[in-house]
Amino acid sequence: MANNTISLRSLLEKEKLNGINFLDWFRNLRIVLKQEQKEYVIEEPVPNEPGTNVSTANKHKFKKHMNDILDVGCLVLVTMTPEL
Repeated sequence: MANNTISLRSLLEKEKLNGINFLDWFRNLRIVLKQEQKEYVIEEPVPNEPGTNVSTANKHKFKKHMNDILDVGCLVLVTMTPEL
């Protein structure tokens, strides 16, 4: 699985977002996120932070979503040209 992730991420490294290639870059981003099972981050709204009386499972789900948001955000930034 790690080899698939590396090879698919290379799509984004090969063609970084430069301001004129958004559609191609975004298509590649979606492919990578789908393979990494994180595409939901760009499709679903950010969830509200759970209250104190919610289940542990819901707290873990929220934490995973927030961690995935951080991962996707960093991936987006690293695959943009410095000029952007």
